[in-house]
Amino acid sequence: MNQPLNNIVLIGMMGTGKSTVGSLLAAETGLVLVDLDQRIVEEAGRTIPDIFAAEGEAYFRELESAILRSTLQERGIVLATGGGAVLREENRLVMREGGLVVALQATAEEIVARVGEDPGRPLLAGGAKERVVALLEERKDAYAFAHLTVDTSGKSAEQVSDEILTHYRGS
Repeated sequence: MNQPLNNIVLIGMMGTGKSTVGSLLAAETGLVLVDLDQRIVEEAGRTIPDIFAAEGEAYFRELESAILRSTLQERGIVLATGGGAVLREENRLVMREGGLVVALQATAEEIVARVGEDPGRPLLAGGAKERVVALLEERKDAYAFAHLTVDTSGKSAEQVSDEILTHYRGS
């Protein structure tokens, strides 16, 4: 994994630290941080809650897959994916081929403490704690394909970044 232009792909539930850790990894490696959800918003010209409300989750997942494929044709990036990007087998294959895949995990309590009742997260509608517990259970096997899994609970973003960099650099 000692290739300077090899991508790092961060996966995990919302609130596990993908964006924050991704920023640190980009700064340390010289790779460019790309937030998949932000790229979707830019390409769709509307927010993710607007896409969910107007088109539904199935449409969003199709859009997400298409943008993921095109994004991972780039090199020299740290890609912070949306929490549900791993739900499709085709996405998992594209990610594994696209770089070092790192699954960030955290407890449901930690995720809720970090994310709260964010209205910008449509999958939390109807009670954050209950939805997070349900989503963690639904997705637990979907993250197993990662090259590396890091539990972020009780750790600083710097500690998580250092752990990933150790693996990425092959130390």
